[in-house]
Amino acid sequence: MSRYRVLTRLRYSDLHQTPINHLRPYHSYEHHVPLSYSPAENAILSAAITHVPTHGFTPTALISGARDAGYPDVSANLFPGGPFSLVKHHLVTQRLALARNGKCSPTAERPEDRITEPTNVLDNVRALTLKRLRANEPIIHRWQEALAILAMPKHVPDALRELALLSDEIHFLSGDQSVDTSWYTKRAGLSAIYASTELFMTQDRSANFKETEDFLDRRLEGADELRRMIGDTGRWASVQAMGLVSGLRSKGVRI
Repeated sequence: MSRYRVLTRLRYSDLHQTPINHLRPYHSYEHHVPLSYSPAENAILSAAITHVPTHGFTPTALISGARDAGYPDVSANLFPGGPFSLVKHHLVTQRLALARNGKCSPTAERPEDRITEPTNVLDNVRALTLKRLRANEPIIHRWQEALAILAMPKHVPDALRELALLSDEIHFLSGDQSVDTSWYTKRAGLSAIYASTELFMTQDRSANFKETEDFLDRRLEGADELRRMIGDTGRWASVQAMGLVSGLRSKGVRI
């Protein structure tokens, strides 16, 4: 057996390692949450995202990523979700990056970047939401392709789950200490706001995405005012749910 075939077989065994799913039932400042990808999967997908600006969210980007990571082209076929695997990897890694590098993270290296005042939660939510949106800048001209993939019926459950996890992460890192029903309404509201702002950003041609930032500010201010006007939690949740459904429909999801 040639040396190349031995190396290829070893690499394939690496690819077939079963990733360990690390479930986190609660947030913790000390507990590190690793990616639920094997080293080989993470290497290929991380390399593939650098080819998205040129090739989009396509099998070509996955094949290019496999090559860059030192794997044969056929390795791209080991991702059953195809381009969706690439989209989801981007969503997961950028969400987790907020906790590691977020300006408002409780674990930020610089003391001035840590959350100290719960009264600044709304400002922190804005900063973290904007930071997550800006993580899409290098591939924003391709992001409508990603939204179309996420809108496919078979991918909608994963897409909604990631959106919910992102909203939860942002509120947690922002210092939100809610323990009542507002815990749910705040996250539902932010999910709707993020989805609409992300879609708006794909069409924004202003310098440094200034119009996207202004759009986000208007949505956050409007949501905060609406929350004060609607005292009933059920009605507030209903309004935000309608906003989220409208945002998903604008992405092509049939609801």
